[in-house]
Amino acid sequence: MAQMALQANDSGWVGVLYMALELSKSTWKVGFEYQGKRRIKNVPGGEVSALRQALDEARHKLGVPEGALVRCCYEAGRDGFWLHRLLEGWGVQNVVVDPASIEVSRQARRAKTDRVDLQSLLSKLRQYHGGEWGVWKVAKVPSEQDEEGRLLHRELERLKKERTAHVLRIKALLFAQGVRVERVGGKQWAAALMALRRHDGRALPADLMAQVRRESERLAMVQAQITAIEKEQARRVREAAEAGGAMAMVRALRQLKGIGPVAAWVFVMEFFGWRQFKNGKQVGALAGLTGTPYASGQMQREQGISKAGNQRVRALAVEIAWLWLRHQPDSAISRWYAERFAGTSKRHKRVGIVAVARKLLVALWRYLDTGERPAGAPGVRHLTPIFAPFRKVPSALARVSRP
Repeated sequence: MAQMALQANDSGWVGVLYMALELSKSTWKVGFEYQGKRRIKNVPGGEVSALRQALDEARHKLGVPEGALVRCCYEAGRDGFWLHRLLEGWGVQNVVVDPASIEVSRQARRAKTDRVDLQSLLSKLRQYHGGEWGVWKVAKVPSEQDEEGRLLHRELERLKKERTAHVLRIKALLFAQGVRVERVGGKQWAAALMALRRHDGRALPADLMAQVRRESERLAMVQAQITAIEKEQARRVREAAEAGGAMAMVRALRQLKGIGPVAAWVFVMEFFGWRQFKNGKQVGALAGLTGTPYASGQMQREQGISKAGNQRVRALAVEIAWLWLRHQPDSAISRWYAERFAGTSKRHKRVGIVAVARKLLVALWRYLDTGERPAGAPGVRHLTPIFAPFRKVPSALARVSRP
C-alpha cells in the first residue's frame, strides 16, 4: 500500500527526477526529466564519475530541489547488474527493463537512434511509476551472492560444449583418412593414437598426427577443468548443506529419483534458490512452459508454449521429465501422463512431456517451499556420502521429512 501511495503522489512529477540510460560500449547517453523539462547528456561508457557528475549537473540545471526522489531505468544487456547496485547505492530507485518487452510502433518504418530510444525510456518510466505496470517487464535483480552462484554451472556448460567440439574435430580428422574411432580421450588415448593406421597399413600423415595431438591436449585440459568444477560443486554441497540455504536445496532435490546432481544444481541456482514464487502459475510462466492462446473473434487456437523466461531451466525440465517417467512410474504425474498420452502418436507424446515438465517444476517448488513431496513419489534412492540427507534442517525446508 505504501508503494501504491507513493506512486500516486508522484503522478504529477513533483519532487521526482526521472533518469534513463541508453548504454553502449563507448558512450552512455543519459536522459533526465523534471516537471516537463528534459536534458540529455553523453558520458564515456563505464565512467562512473562522469555519470555522477551528469546527475549533479542535471539537478542544478533543471532546478531539482534538495532531497527530491530520483527514479532511473536502463535496459538489461551486457553491462549486467553492477550498474543497478551502484545507482541503488547513490539512493536512486532503479529498475532494469527487459528490452524485448518494450512495445514499438509497427505503423511504418520507424527511426531508430539512441536519442529516440532514450526519450521512449523516459516516457515509459514515467508511465510505469504512474501505475501503468504493463508498459514493460522489469527484471528481478539477483544479489551478488546469487549471481555468483550461477557461474560454476554456466562455465561447466560451456566447457562440455567445448569438449564435444574437440572430440568431433578429432573424429572428423581421422574419418577423412578412413580411420574410425569410437572413443576419444582418456588414459589410454595416447597409446591408441600411436597405433592408428590407414586401411592399407600405412602410417597417418605427420602433420595430421600433430594436429590430432594438439587437439587431444586441448581436450585433456578441458576435461581436467570439467572434473575440477564437478569436484568443487560436490565439495560445496557436502560442506555447506548443513547450514541450509541453496546447498541444502540441492541436496534435497538430489534425494528424489530421477533428479541428478546437474539438474539439482541448475534448478536451485537458476530458479528456486533466489526466485520468489506465489503460486504454480508463476513457476510455469518463468520457465516459459505456459500456453499462449490466440483468440480473436471466432478464431481460437493455441500457439504453443511461450518460451519466455529461463531457457536453461526450460530445456533441463523437459529432459528431466523423461527421466521422471522412467524412474518415478508410480508418481501422480507419471500416471497422469500414461492415462492421457498412452497409445498416442510420438508428436502428442512430445506435447505431453512439456506438460509433465511444467507439473514437475511446480511439484519441485512445493517440495522445497513446504516440504510436500511430489504425490506418489515418496521413495528416496540410496545416496553417496556426498549427497547424504542433511541432518540440520534449514528454515526453508523445515517441513521436509527425513527418509
